[in-house]
Amino acid sequence: MNAHYVDRFADDLGPEKIVHIYEPKAGLKAIVVIDNLSMGPAVGGCRMASDVSTREVFRLARAMTLKNALSDLPHGGAKSAILEDPAVTNKEDIVRAFAQAIKHLPDYIPGPDMGTDETCMAYIHDEIGRAVGLPHVLGGLPLDELGATGYGLAVAADVASEVIALPLKNARVIVQGFGNVGKAAAHFLTERGATIIATCDRSGAIHDPGGISIPELTEFKKSGQALKHSRLGKVITHDEMLQLESDIFIPSARPDVFTLDNQDWLKTKLVLEGANIPITHEAAELMRVRGIVIIPDVIANSGGVICAATEYQGMSENQAFERIELTISRNTEEVLDRILKQGQFPHAAAIKMAKERLKEAMAFRAHM
Repeated sequence: MNAHYVDRFADDLGPEKIVHIYEPKAGLKAIVVIDNLSMGPAVGGCRMASDVSTREVFRLARAMTLKNALSDLPHGGAKSAILEDPAVTNKEDIVRAFAQAIKHLPDYIPGPDMGTDETCMAYIHDEIGRAVGLPHVLGGLPLDELGATGYGLAVAADVASEVIALPLKNARVIVQGFGNVGKAAAHFLTERGATIIATCDRSGAIHDPGGISIPELTEFKKSGQALKHSRLGKVITHDEMLQLESDIFIPSARPDVFTLDNQDWLKTKLVLEGANIPITHEAAELMRVRGIVIIPDVIANSGGVICAATEYQGMSENQAFERIELTISRNTEEVLDRILKQGQFPHAAAIKMAKERLKEAMAFRAHM
């Protein structure tokens, strides 16, 4: 790859490697970014979407580097993307071809992400013996089935609710994206007495100020139908949902939902970043000035990778959930202290926390 192209991303942390994969006979186009290996072999999700750029994969890989360091995991950060619609009919063939293409990248351990799941990880593991988030039957801890990321978001909410005096009981919550992460977050927050007033999928959004029944919506989505046909709330557009007033907002879909151009739409008290890089750092800084508290992605949604690392180490489901609660509680407390008492911007605070741990690890490796 052109050195000038890579230099646009490079800094003192990485990336270690950027790989573009093109195998026309298999119908495969993919991107892999291995960002930093100072903590150990890199763990990071493999997403499947037709419109992902190299820059986006790098940003996601960097988020994994920071997230793994913050979670005290013995893993570096990486990310990959298969450039294809996840609803493609020959998905298994494409995923298996991708697995063979990364066979000689032993420092990268893939996991499930948007557009992939534990079944896809089973295909990859079958091909190269290297994946996390496997089905139970293969000895794995399936992240989506367990709702590990959503559980971690609820843990972050528990801590933040105490610190900023925002009771979760009857709190109005918007979950942007009712996929595996958003669905689990909605479930765990309703257990705490919160009210989900709006959510969405690709087809559109629904809104009910009195509360959407999450069990009914979860059951409806099993049919594969678009959320807007559920009759569980008034159908509105995605943009209209982003402008609704709430107490807690959880972006749990694509990157850059809020930017400088639309950050003023968000009217909430607390943001739990369920997706990776859902709010640009510049937009988040303006939101903080407006009084919105943000728990950054590298802390709030780290439940999934903590669960994946726990599986990789051969530990149990109970150990994974204990580890998620302990790690995310501690990191949420620390980042809130830096934001609210020390006056740091949210993402800058989280990045500083992670870099302190990364640079200590890199210093040890420099002397090996």
